[in-house]
Amino acid sequence: MSKDSSLDSHSKPKSTFGVRLRNFLIVMVAVVLSVALFLGFQSENSSVSLTELDQNSTPLEVAMSNGKPTLIEFYANWCTVCQKMAPDIATLKTEYNDKINFVMLNVDNTKWLPEMLQYRVDGIPHFVFLDKNAQTKAETIGDQPRTIMGSNLEALIAGSPLPYIQANGRVSQFSTTEATNSNEDPRSHGSQVVN
Repeated sequence: MSKDSSLDSHSKPKSTFGVRLRNFLIVMVAVVLSVALFLGFQSENSSVSLTELDQNSTPLEVAMSNGKPTLIEFYANWCTVCQKMAPDIATLKTEYNDKINFVMLNVDNTKWLPEMLQYRVDGIPHFVFLDKNAQTKAETIGDQPRTIMGSNLEALIAGSPLPYIQANGRVSQFSTTEATNSNEDPRSHGSQVVN
């Protein structure tokens, strides 16, 4: 029996070392995965924001008078479809910026109410394609694939009929009636009570 107990005492240090090695490897894998997840979320969050697009867009007054075709986007920061499309719009802006005005109009800013009424904005994103004379050629509402947007922009530059007019995708609902009746902070959407 003493022979068996000496074997047990020799096998315990090996199993303790094995457990420690296993735990160390688990910790290392967890650290590596945590870093990978963190970096993944960082790169996802570092994509272009609607605010950045707005800040870098052509002012409406300039777009209406500079003789270039124009794409107007009515959007809101809370609009998930607008957020989803922001990277595509940024890519298109990079590709066509020298040929087309990109104008961003935030529907939460009552300054743009005349334009919202003029273009009958009732869902966002709402895109208006204007020719070089600031005449409306087409409108699209909602989530649009970048290829469709690009085709419309190519036709707009060429002065051709736009291939995708009045295309409708997924939208975030918006009412100009609520915008005209509300004197509250535009970020207080959840606090509005409708009777």
